[in-house]
Amino acid sequence: MNTMNPVVHFEMPAQDRVRMAGFYTKVFGWQAHLLGEEMGNYVTVATAETDENNMVKVPGAINGGFYPVTPDMPAQHPSIVIAVNDIRKAMQNVTEAGGNILGEPVAIPGIGSYVSFIDTEGNRVSMLQPSM
Repeated sequence: MNTMNPVVHFEMPAQDRVRMAGFYTKVFGWQAHLLGEEMGNYVTVATAETDENNMVKVPGAINGGFYPVTPDMPAQHPSIVIAVNDIRKAMQNVTEAGGNILGEPVAIPGIGSYVSFIDTEGNRVSMLQPSM
């Protein structure tokens, strides 16, 4: 029996991260945290109340992030991140099911291993194997 892998995060591109953070804070009350160069200038956003481990308190709620728009990255559109137990096995499953893996997994310090793929419908989706 297959285990369901939950959606744990969303991502969207941002051309101006300060402008984007101000917009989502003002409109939706999200809390933005602008990370530095060592984290790829990523911006995490809390969309729901979190505990001391930055995990959402409300089951089913997810937080997200915004990445800088860059000319060399494919499929820069809003997407979701799915948690998996074994990223290499999940990559194999994607390929076997007709998807296309976009490169090799990257280590996100303190978070886990991350890789994106294109599904059979042309959507860019990502997978994360948490480090804990």
